[in-house]
Amino acid sequence: MPLALLTLVALLAFAANSLLNRGALQYELIGPGEFAILRVAFGALTLFLLLAWRHKSLPQPKPIQFKGVIGLAAYILGFSYAYVNLDAGLGALLVFGTVQVVMFVAAAFAGERLSIYRWLGAAIALGGLVVLSWPDERVSLPLGSFLLMLLAGLGWALYSLEGRKVKDPLLTTTWNFIYVLPITLLALIMVGDPVVVTSNGILLALVSGALMSGLGYALWYWVLPQLEVTVGALAQLLVPVIALILGALFLQEVVSLRTTLSATMIVGGVAVGSLLKK
Repeated sequence: MPLALLTLVALLAFAANSLLNRGALQYELIGPGEFAILRVAFGALTLFLLLAWRHKSLPQPKPIQFKGVIGLAAYILGFSYAYVNLDAGLGALLVFGTVQVVMFVAAAFAGERLSIYRWLGAAIALGGLVVLSWPDERVSLPLGSFLLMLLAGLGWALYSLEGRKVKDPLLTTTWNFIYVLPITLLALIMVGDPVVVTSNGILLALVSGALMSGLGYALWYWVLPQLEVTVGALAQLLVPVIALILGALFLQEVVSLRTTLSATMIVGGVAVGSLLKK
């Protein structure tokens, strides 16, 4: 299957996570901490079973990769708690805009040669993020949720950068999920909110964890080493546009003129930075 198509499948899984997480919290089907725990647990179980099937035996523990585990934990927890007060599309714009900035900086420090088109694409996309986050009483962007999504973006950027070094995506993703599980449980205990769980909330967490997160992230770890850092960063900026469309279709979220402008600038940045290579 072509690399571009596999990359698109992974990006669709990321966008679906925004929709599932926001929908579960918007309709109070489950609490943010509970959703995070079940998402990680279902993802870990699915990946562990696949790994056992591949090896025809129980997988042996893998040494913890601290950067990957910390990045994944920051992403999942920040993502889940931020969506208490953020629309699916807005949250995706924030998290993947942050990812793009961090990965571009990391690429520059790593010595990757960046053409003028890559820098121009990054600047246009970053401008779209600035448009989105500019104070405006017509756009609800609570400070707490804003900061949590920035944390999620930093975590996912770290996780993506670590993914470029991975030799066995399924093995690494499996143990990352397993090691993140106690961190999500500790966060729930520390927050101390009342436990909220319904059968529909569990179902959404199952789909998010097993399919969109577990399998989606394993696929992303397989795709990443084949992409340049900046291309991987720019490609992820398509996620919020997909999430905006899905949020409007399934969660009745209002797509404002400002949000549309921001999304258009981000897509334009992706096109300039990814397609005009020379």
